[in-house]
Amino acid sequence: MATVALTKDTFEATVRDNSTVLIDFWASWCGPCRMFAPVYEKVSANHPGIVFGKVDTETEHELAEAFGIRSIPTLMIIRDQVVLYSQPGAIGEDALEDLVRQASEIDMDEVRRQIAAERAAAGA
Repeated sequence: MATVALTKDTFEATVRDNSTVLIDFWASWCGPCRMFAPVYEKVSANHPGIVFGKVDTETEHELAEAFGIRSIPTLMIIRDQVVLYSQPGAIGEDALEDLVRQASEIDMDEVRRQIAAERAAAGA
């Protein structure tokens, strides 16, 4: 699947309607973003069942602010509406493939149990 542009109008539905969504927060003036873009595009072609979205931080200020994006590129992985990964910096193809693999292998039931336990502890 080719990468898709995400906007404040499409972001929520994309995350809700897809099991796994990778998001590249980027800007056209950013050199590392331009270097990472072909890697991101290439890896997206290897995973047709996963949405590889791109958020242009220059036009989508609200999304970048909502996620506290301070450095670009920032890669985020959301699975079952839970942010599993969010780190700034461009990475290589092998590292990105490894992240995709790791995200797909995570036991989301266990993640939800951990989140519930943390929320219960914080409320106690």
